[in-house]
Amino acid sequence: MSHANDLCDELGGGLGIAVDVYHVWWDPQLERGIERAGGHSGRLMAYHLCDWLVPTKDLLLDRGMMGDGVVDLPRIRGWMEAAGYRGPHEVEIFSANDWWKRDPDEVLATCVERHRSVC
Repeated sequence: MSHANDLCDELGGGLGIAVDVYHVWWDPQLERGIERAGGHSGRLMAYHLCDWLVPTKDLLLDRGMMGDGVVDLPRIRGWMEAAGYRGPHEVEIFSANDWWKRDPDEVLATCVERHRSVC
């Protein structure tokens, strides 16, 4: 997040940041980075949700359904909302060996239920 904010500062207006929890949940300065991107700077453009599974079998295609992993999703959502983000919450479950093999109606119903209960 810090690097993304620095790039936005350097390159000027019209740029924004997509906060993808899969890529930033571990950042010890994440709250500060979200605060910096929000508020008056208005850089928070997207919020991508999934969970980090332990163990992870594939760094790209083994993303977990929200609530199945170790990411503190309610905390990150709170930071996003406190920073002024009011946009969509985009679910990105790249899961070749699990969720992609399931019935799409089941996947969608689980996404909705998990967003309500663990995000």
